[in-house]
Amino acid sequence: MDTPPAYQKCINPKCSATFGCEEVLFQCPTCGDLLDICYDWNTVALPKTLADFAGRWAKRNERLDFSGVWRFRELLDFCPDRCKVSIGEGQTLLQQNGALAAELGMNPDGLFLQYEGMNPSGSFKDNGMTAAFSHARMVGATASACASTGNTSASMALYAHSGGLKATVFIGQGKIAFGKLSQAMDYGAQTIQIEGDFDDCMRQVQDVCRQLKIYLVNSLNPFRLEGQKTIMYRIIEQLGWEAPDWIIVPGGNLGNSSAFGKAFMELQTLGLIDRVPRLAVINAVGANTLTELYHDKKLRWNNGHTDNDAIKAYYDGLDAAGFRPHTVASAIEISRPVNLKKCLRALEVCNGVVLAVTDEEILDAKAQIGKTGLGCEPASAATIAGLKHLLAEGTIGKDQRVACVLTGHPLKDPNATVDYHSQMQRPFSNPPMHAANDLDKIIALIK
Repeated sequence: MDTPPAYQKCINPKCSATFGCEEVLFQCPTCGDLLDICYDWNTVALPKTLADFAGRWAKRNERLDFSGVWRFRELLDFCPDRCKVSIGEGQTLLQQNGALAAELGMNPDGLFLQYEGMNPSGSFKDNGMTAAFSHARMVGATASACASTGNTSASMALYAHSGGLKATVFIGQGKIAFGKLSQAMDYGAQTIQIEGDFDDCMRQVQDVCRQLKIYLVNSLNPFRLEGQKTIMYRIIEQLGWEAPDWIIVPGGNLGNSSAFGKAFMELQTLGLIDRVPRLAVINAVGANTLTELYHDKKLRWNNGHTDNDAIKAYYDGLDAAGFRPHTVASAIEISRPVNLKKCLRALEVCNGVVLAVTDEEILDAKAQIGKTGLGCEPASAATIAGLKHLLAEGTIGKDQRVACVLTGHPLKDPNATVDYHSQMQRPFSNPPMHAANDLDKIIALIK
């Protein structure tokens, strides 16, 4: 069969409209809600166990088997193999970090850091872009666009360049780290700076894509989230095909948490895992929409019958107050997460928890991660900052196995690192020393 048995479906149970994968949609045209990619699993040649995928490591000279996304292609087979795009994404590391675990009072064998900074563009976004651009190739798209706080633009520009598509990036004024902006510029993307924040850019890019028939690659695009499911497959793979007790992930636009929940929902349905790990979504205090809606407004997935009025009232309140999100973790500086409902579903599937951490906690955690093995961008460090709270309150046991997703490379935002160590007097600051141009005085400083 040339065209795989997949289709798009509205997540709203009152609608449940379906559409073919050949259609380019990022919202349900019937009701305006989010779309899922669904599969007729009875027609898919699935492995009997997840461990059966391991055989593809022996065929790393084959393009799709080398990809850490398409190695698991039967679990996201929405387009023919001839359309699947890959530039070597998903060659990532799950680092067991005993030193950091010991600092946190955990079992040294229990903490794992899933380092997505090893992707070609330096962040987890490549997992999704390879899927989105595969769909773009299938439908014959010639141009792509996104709103971005940085990582999306870098990844889109790289994959668009590889696939020969025009790329246009919408960024908020002063709302992007130079390490990320430099990538989009270097890869040839057109960059448009909007007088506003990410949420303003997100509104504008949707209207532009509708009017000009440009392919949208933000995580509203359901095909992009299919690629991000594979981060969970790789964690399970690197743990000997066993799920951890907990997955911890930064919040932001909630694409990752949504994709992870869908991954575990499908794996359980297919009988490929015997239990679902718990999920913790960590936001920054300065951009904590999910935290406030989940805890204060008691918003839940409720089998798809989410309280839309509560969401609208909350957003109206943000508008009335003129609220703009602000956090040093620019990758999660978002107040209107487009995947809110899918994240609520993931929290239900994974018996999840939500909390927010301060910028100071994020930067301290970032410094701890850096000195014990792997650097990361600030948003990534929200995971460890959140883990500290969850350990302290007993939600996570000190002997449990925990996998924290580090979403991006430290050079995505080097200014945050340098400022922390050279200008802030924080517990883990490591400022440079100054010395006269004198050998004896230099030697005296070396410990």
